[in-house]
Amino acid sequence: MSRIGKAAEQGTEFYVARMTEHDLLEVVEIEEACGLSRWGWDAYHAELTENRSSIMLVGRLNGARGESPGRNVQGFVAARLVAGELHINNVAVRPECRRLGMALSLLETAIDEAARAGAHAAFLEVRAGNEAAQALYRRCGFRVAGRRAGYYAQPLEDALVMNLSILSPA
Repeated sequence: MSRIGKAAEQGTEFYVARMTEHDLLEVVEIEEACGLSRWGWDAYHAELTENRSSIMLVGRLNGARGESPGRNVQGFVAARLVAGELHINNVAVRPECRRLGMALSLLETAIDEAARAGAHAAFLEVRAGNEAAQALYRRCGFRVAGRRAGYYAQPLEDALVMNLSILSPA
């Protein structure tokens, strides 16, 4: 299941793996550092351990930059399969590890797993002002399908709903 990626210009390699309970403190740390809507440890733990339809993945560094003690997880995606659709709840990468392709690999791996499980579509909400995230999602093939007024709090902001048709694996 692991997906290996490499950002050649930085000489940095990373891999994508399944999230474990041991990763949760770092996942929450990344959530807070990236300003995501707060889920917290309990919500991630419940999703990971109680929801059989969840797809929870982490990105870890290898190679030149190494893995520093206590900071093994550099990014994550939390998603769930519901009625043949993949709902992507959260995607985040530590600020110092952005632009390595890790978020793209996390998303592609989650979408691949969803396709193997029979999902036909994926969707997510993204802050209307978060152009970097929107560009990432477009690179994965997502398109804007709608808008949810006042969806986000702190700060109050609209959400764009983006979706993607998923082709079944051959």
